[in-house]
Amino acid sequence: MLHQVHGHSSGSGAQGGESLREDLREFLSGEAPLHQLDDLTKVNPVTPETVLRCLQARYAADTFYTNAGCTLVALNPFKAVPQLYSPALMREYHAAPQPRKLKPHIFTVGEQTYRNVKSLIEPVNQSIIVSGESGAGKTWTSRCLMKFYAVVAASPTSWESHRIAERIEQRILNSNPVMEAFGNACTLRNNNSSRFGKFIQLQLNRAQQMTGAAVQTYLLEKTRVACQASSERNFHIFYQICKGAGTDERLQWHLPEGAAFSWLPNPDRTLEEDCFEVTREAMLHLGIDTPTQNNIFQVLAGLLHLGNIRFADSEDEAQPCQLMGDAKCSIRTSASLLQLPEDPLLETLRIRTIRAGRQQVFRKPCSRAECDIRRDCVAKLVYARLFDWLVSVINSSICADPDSWTTFIGLLDVYGFESFPNNSLEQLCINYANEKLQQHFVTHYLRAQQEEYAVEGLEWSFVNYQDNQPCLDLLEGSPISICSLINEECRLNRPSSAAQLQTRIESALAGSPCLGHNKLSREPSFIVVHYAGPVQYHTAGLVEKNKDPVPPELTRLLQQSQDPLLKVLFPADPEEKAQEEPSGQSRAPVLTVVSKFKVLSQLEACGLVETIHISAAGFPVRIPHWNFVERYELLRRLRARTSPGPHSPLPAEGRSEWSPCTEAATLQPLLQDILHTLPALTQAAAAPDDPAEASAAPVHCGRTKVFMTDSTLELLEHGRAQVLEQCARRIQGSWRRHWYRKQGRRRRAAVLIQAAIRSWLARKHVRRLHAAATVIGRAWRRWRIGMAFLASKELDGVEENHLSQVPLPTGSLLLPQTQTSLLAAVIRLWPLGLVLANAAVGVRGFQRKLVVWACLQLPTGSPSSYTVQTAQGQAGVTSIRALPQGSIKFHCRKSPLPYADICPEPLPYSVTGFNQILLERDSLGHRPKGSP
Repeated sequence: MLHQVHGHSSGSGAQGGESLREDLREFLSGEAPLHQLDDLTKVNPVTPETVLRCLQARYAADTFYTNAGCTLVALNPFKAVPQLYSPALMREYHAAPQPRKLKPHIFTVGEQTYRNVKSLIEPVNQSIIVSGESGAGKTWTSRCLMKFYAVVAASPTSWESHRIAERIEQRILNSNPVMEAFGNACTLRNNNSSRFGKFIQLQLNRAQQMTGAAVQTYLLEKTRVACQASSERNFHIFYQICKGAGTDERLQWHLPEGAAFSWLPNPDRTLEEDCFEVTREAMLHLGIDTPTQNNIFQVLAGLLHLGNIRFADSEDEAQPCQLMGDAKCSIRTSASLLQLPEDPLLETLRIRTIRAGRQQVFRKPCSRAECDIRRDCVAKLVYARLFDWLVSVINSSICADPDSWTTFIGLLDVYGFESFPNNSLEQLCINYANEKLQQHFVTHYLRAQQEEYAVEGLEWSFVNYQDNQPCLDLLEGSPISICSLINEECRLNRPSSAAQLQTRIESALAGSPCLGHNKLSREPSFIVVHYAGPVQYHTAGLVEKNKDPVPPELTRLLQQSQDPLLKVLFPADPEEKAQEEPSGQSRAPVLTVVSKFKVLSQLEACGLVETIHISAAGFPVRIPHWNFVERYELLRRLRARTSPGPHSPLPAEGRSEWSPCTEAATLQPLLQDILHTLPALTQAAAAPDDPAEASAAPVHCGRTKVFMTDSTLELLEHGRAQVLEQCARRIQGSWRRHWYRKQGRRRRAAVLIQAAIRSWLARKHVRRLHAAATVIGRAWRRWRIGMAFLASKELDGVEENHLSQVPLPTGSLLLPQTQTSLLAAVIRLWPLGLVLANAAVGVRGFQRKLVVWACLQLPTGSPSSYTVQTAQGQAGVTSIRALPQGSIKFHCRKSPLPYADICPEPLPYSVTGFNQILLERDSLGHRPKGSP
């Protein structure tokens, strides 16, 4: 069968093998540096050697992430790289228009998953599978993804929602230290190895903001509490208590400095995870108060003292086992910390109860090995329930209301594939789970994708891949498999030796290609050829570990505890009691450890080379026709401008609505119009100096779906963004044009309104001035008449007095000619005195000259014999009308009216303003002779 690898065909003959070797040498000796290949689909040919050489080159260049089609390969750097996971880098990948254009990173996967949730095509729940062998960095990767989503999925608008979001994020992040302290341990390959599987569900609302989370755990390795392999440690929390407890806490928990515990190996080894204060603070943020924390740590200290109890075989089989060394003190301390009665605790560990029927109860002393098993069972039972209780507390603290979230992003952190010198039931279950993951990946990606290509009518050459179904048949097949044989030994409830179990497995499953045997092994064992490699499992202890027995008397003992926490963990429930004490034919099948794994539902694992093959040659993006047309119909606008050839007419105003039942005959022309825009998009996106990027984008239109690569999808999204940007610009241009026109109309209207208002104000002002002038004129005429009357009255009195005091000659009633002329000059010149007397405050300039000139029109004669006296600085006005023999003062008040002394157009021979008092009475100087 031919195997197509990027255009190369390889067969079983010598010619195909020689061609492959030439391609391999050409690739490895090429000029292009291997560390620059950021996607393994660019490797040609794809072989394990070329893939590993490329990853090795990138690792040497401190590049730890590499794309492999739809998956991301992460290499553990085994050193601190702080800038590789900074918040600034998180925001950079989140804000990037095309994250896949950036360097490969775990944030690329996180951002793509987040955008898939927000996708307008089909918003669906997303899950990320973090898989790999033990020590590959799965826990760190899961932690980084949680921090990434805590940063990018929190953008509330109000301050209150921002505070709530911060509290939720802090609680979600604080769940990590707690679960790692109680569920992680130091192994041969990893200082912080997760000894349980977990699925974290990050819950998002309709605005794609993180509102909560939920944690689901899988099969904690509780046997580690009582049994640790050489050079390994117990769970982190035990070392944190012994190293971080204060003086008072040590006295309370009976943990003196330097105390030795059998279940606490390698206590002198200090790790970064041995930070007690971080765990306590995280528990406090999750709602576990300090008294409850002390209660938890007290129970854990009681388990450590329980592990120090040692038993010795009794000389009489009818008597219980004896205690060794300081076991009596240890059991007293353990009973005190667990608040259990000491004698019932010791009796339950050394004597078992056997029920026969409903009434008969037998008590039988246990052997030393059975006492150890019962002691370990108590510790494992308490720790397992404590761990489940912590998970429930965490969920109650971080889980959101079901109505407040619509989608989720899942993070699956599963066991890594394990192969140690001594592998038992724990490694068998872990590797079994990884086989299930691999099978899921093979079924739902490798096989299903190629079958879908064939159904959709794509021209496709099937890629060979390694199917691990034979291995799964060996482990879980029906009717006979390794799991079924181990479960059968548990149901028979008979003594079973390790050699006998090995013989049954080899004889019953001899025809399986995945079963092997190590003839050089001294201990009974069998070999299973997994997809990741062969692993040798020892049969000793498999049946006992698979039973995972919990004697009912142990549960009843723990229900008698007065400790508040143990009362919660072991409630005295009648239903639970009835379930723990089945009898006769109503006894339910025992749920073994293997059975729990066989019902375990998890997702994906490796299969790297096959993934690269199919990802490089296949189409990972598949969109139904109607969804494709609905989203990318806008690209037909580009087709209308760039290709003037015949094509389907553009739709009318409004957006077309498509449903799944739309006829294919209607969709096909639209699909072709959209796909014909790809060449133009490719040319526009290609760099001028890189003609390879200008090649045709790989896309295929199947019967019901459109198949394309990620690069093609990015081109379509880029083109769609361009069309939307152009439409936005047109809308903005039209709006600006409309706005400017509207502003122009408003401006012209404002000018007209302002002109009309100014005209109205001017007319109003003129009317006010005219009215004021009328009032001033009326007041001035009234004042002038009053002043004239006062002056006339004063002058008349002066003349009368003067005439009465100077006797006239007899027979003559007229003044002499000289006096008559003098009187006329005085009458004419007295305004000039007013002008000169008030020169500082009176009229000035041209008007003053006019007044002086008018006043100097004297009659013929010499005026030198006459003098004019002024009175400056005096109140009132000094009259110069009177004769030189005396002076007359006019007691006149200054006019309060403004501008009363100003005449707009004065006549050249007239006297105006204040000076015009009595000048109109010219009859005074030219009185006819003979008048009185």
